[in-house]
Amino acid sequence: MTSKIINMAERIKDEQDRLLESMFESAPIADNGFSTQIVKRIRRKLWIRRITLPAAVLIGGLVAFQPVVGLLKGVFQLLSSLPVELVPSLEGSLPSLQLIVTGALILFVLMFSLNMIED
Repeated sequence: MTSKIINMAERIKDEQDRLLESMFESAPIADNGFSTQIVKRIRRKLWIRRITLPAAVLIGGLVAFQPVVGLLKGVFQLLSSLPVELVPSLEGSLPSLQLIVTGALILFVLMFSLNMIED
């Protein structure tokens, strides 16, 4: 539903309104496809930027997986070789599964939010 005032303002046009309309109704300047090329380049760069960071995180995670597993095995062997009196129970020192899942979800939401803010 439009207002009657707006409709009347559109019908009543003075000389300046007609002059402005004639200026903006002119044919666009021919640029031989230059503007479409620029828009394509900008969109391509945005998609490259959106894909690069997750791909780098995935590749880095795959590269770091085996060394992290070896490090955890070494730490576990070290802890198992120490006397029981010096090392607290492993169950008590490890975070719960619920805490790990919650942290992963928060990390995912933060990464997604930062990606949206960047755009």
